[in-house]
Amino acid sequence: MTAQLRRRPDGALELRVNGVFVMDDAETESERLLARVVLGLGAREVLVGGLGLGFTLRELLDGGAERVVVAEIEPALVTWLSDGTVPGGPALLADERSHVVIGDVREIVAAQPPGSLDAIVLDVDNGPDFLVYEQNAGVYEEDFVATCAARLRPEGHLCVWSMADSPGVRNVLAASFHEVEAYEVPVRLQERRESYWVLRGSRPR
Repeated sequence: MTAQLRRRPDGALELRVNGVFVMDDAETESERLLARVVLGLGAREVLVGGLGLGFTLRELLDGGAERVVVAEIEPALVTWLSDGTVPGGPALLADERSHVVIGDVREIVAAQPPGSLDAIVLDVDNGPDFLVYEQNAGVYEEDFVATCAARLRPEGHLCVWSMADSPGVRNVLAASFHEVEAYEVPVRLQERRESYWVLRGSRPR
């Protein structure tokens, strides 16, 4: 897996993985909504799968999260935030409430004590149905979602970022959670109107 960060002619900072567009800092509503959804439901101890350019982490910290563990498999992303290549990155990582762990999110989630988290937020790859890195497919399968559910408190939440609505992931969430909801997020991508999605499972079975 190869991550690249570049400044576009329009001034936006753009992240690509294996040559495929993943995100930029011009349109971050869906990344921030992931944080707002779980904060609005009372989450204060959160694990985030995927650092990206730091917008979900920033929204969680700004919104009052008390502890945020971030699992990121690509060391270059952590470097770009820590050295200031991503504006605001050094302060974000220096916040005593943030704990970035380099590694596979599946292993990092599995290492958490059962029932220890209010929420888990997954923003991995390009979502479940448009993977750039095929090894990430397991993140969206029933076994790992069940592992996530077991690490949550009784009123806990799992939120998943998706490039499109995903009935398959909704079904997987329903197998491990009593409540499932989907949020459509209108976005503008370089003059194109699109929609991203946030899928939420709440109250582990």
